[in-house]
Amino acid sequence: MTETNALGHPILKPKTPVPSDIQVSKDIVKEVGLVDISALAKEAGILEHEIYPWGIAKAKVSLAVKDRLKDSPDGNYVVVTGINPTPLGEGKSTTTIGLAQALGAILGKKCFACIRQPSQGPTFGIKGGAAGGGYAQVVPMEEFNLHLTGDIHAVTAANNLLAAAIDTRLFHEDSQSDEALFRRLCPNDKDFSAVMKRRLVKLGIDLNKKPNELTNEEKSKFARLDFDKESITWQRVLDTCDRHLRRVRVGVGPKETIKPRGAEPGSAKVQHDRATGFDITVASEVMAVLALATDLADLREKLGAMVVGYSKSGEPITADDLGCGGALTVLMKDAIMPTLMQTVERTPVLVHAGPFANIATGNSSIVADEIALKLVGKDGFVVTEAGFGADIGMEKFFNIKCRYSGLKPKCAVIVATVRALKMHGGGPAVSAGKPLATEYVQEDTELVSKGVANLVKHIQNAKKFGVNVVVAINKFKTDTDAEIEIVRNASLEAGAYDAVMSNHWAEGGAGAAKLAEAVQKACEANDESNFKFLYDVSKSIKEKIETISKEIYGADGVDYSEVAEQQIAQYDGAGFGNLPICIAKTQYSFSCDADAKGVPTGFRIFVREIRSCAGAGFLYPICGDIMTIPGLPTRPGFYDVDI
Repeated sequence: MTETNALGHPILKPKTPVPSDIQVSKDIVKEVGLVDISALAKEAGILEHEIYPWGIAKAKVSLAVKDRLKDSPDGNYVVVTGINPTPLGEGKSTTTIGLAQALGAILGKKCFACIRQPSQGPTFGIKGGAAGGGYAQVVPMEEFNLHLTGDIHAVTAANNLLAAAIDTRLFHEDSQSDEALFRRLCPNDKDFSAVMKRRLVKLGIDLNKKPNELTNEEKSKFARLDFDKESITWQRVLDTCDRHLRRVRVGVGPKETIKPRGAEPGSAKVQHDRATGFDITVASEVMAVLALATDLADLREKLGAMVVGYSKSGEPITADDLGCGGALTVLMKDAIMPTLMQTVERTPVLVHAGPFANIATGNSSIVADEIALKLVGKDGFVVTEAGFGADIGMEKFFNIKCRYSGLKPKCAVIVATVRALKMHGGGPAVSAGKPLATEYVQEDTELVSKGVANLVKHIQNAKKFGVNVVVAINKFKTDTDAEIEIVRNASLEAGAYDAVMSNHWAEGGAGAAKLAEAVQKACEANDESNFKFLYDVSKSIKEKIETISKEIYGADGVDYSEVAEQQIAQYDGAGFGNLPICIAKTQYSFSCDADAKGVPTGFRIFVREIRSCAGAGFLYPICGDIMTIPGLPTRPGFYDVDI
């Protein structure tokens, strides 16, 4: 008779040594099999009409689940974050999945993992996929990492439609009079469309007027956006790492020529070109909107409110001003639904959204968490992951995501490795693709003792938000008992509720059972009314930036470039001063210097510029050199991908 786990599914039997991630996935699919996605949904409490299967391994989940269960109690909300990592990563995704497997398959609790959808760019570049790893991963791995259910492609389409609308509008405004523009926008006095009426409201023009009833002044205000071209921030996107598209020139074809408006009769046509660039799709504000929208109507409002640039008089120009808001929402109407998949131990996972963790929140979607919390019920658990180190991903999870969702987490799990703590204690540099130095594969308690200061600071930061903290010591085979004990003792002295060694990568949920027990107790001991934000959004932009910089990073203060000062004034004038702050900086240090390990002191944060994601609902100061489309290495990951 087949041995079963707490959920009644075949018990996981890990192999030793642990095969590659892709081989584990293939073995599970072939030797153990997957639960049919419809059956998995039923087990999780999702009704038949609330899912849209994509084959047997994945399905879209309707937001109707959230509406049906709106009066049901939420489960325990747990966020997984980490210390400042090495370039190799410390296993946040793996821990997220391993913990969820332990809570479900081992402890028998109703549990969901909620994680981001990975970008194809890093999958084929350096980082690889994001399904977890070893015996703590989402399967099938290849379906998770590539395409999934098309959400990233939908974001690409929506983003690039808006980019095309911008250049098209520039092309026509630069060559046509106000009268001609209005005549073409409202041909034969065709009535205003719904999105046009939004612009009428913005301009204070009577909604009851027909196009032919507008005054000449009103027609001009309506038709001409009058872009300040230097202020345009919206770029095209693709889901591929391609450094050669960081800066491009568009409009260089033979048909992209115009006679500039107001030019002398007989003047020659001029090329209508401009410099712009590409970002990777997950850096698009459309993706940030997807992650923070609470339903389809909210998605529509946020997409329409995205600011793409400013007029010459300093007025923000939005997607709705360009007539795109409704069309963008139609392109995204299926993407608003999370995708259901499963782990190697057949526990459910909701995969949704994939915003960058530096210029955006780095967290999966609000709607996925909301749906999962209702499905697991009062005694269940939802484990979600915050990207990058806790100084970035966790801070944004609390101050931005939880602010917009209204959800209150009970526990923060901080993932630490002996390897990374040795680096923070003064160990040699760690680089992807290069062998680890001797210090990292042999016992060195002195380095660990020095490096735990980084972990201690993250614990102290998490406790400022009123949640209980559990440290997950992600085990590597070279770690010694003495090194692990140093980490555990330092964690408890810093105020962590518990600190547990976890070996989920090699053992699956069984390897994280003690971690799951600690998280369960931490949630039971937590009073969610203690949860609080770090700052009040009504504070000034500078006050909010300085609060994060001093309280979370440990900076002495903040300095601003002249450009940043001007942008602050512009955002205050546009009514964006009350938005939360999403600082873009390196993940490798509390400071903006990636080489400053441990807990740096005596430093200041320099804000080079501040950009807005007014639709998504935050401002992001840029502190350092932030790339929004990575390049490929000499040997990209695609060398190892084949049919």
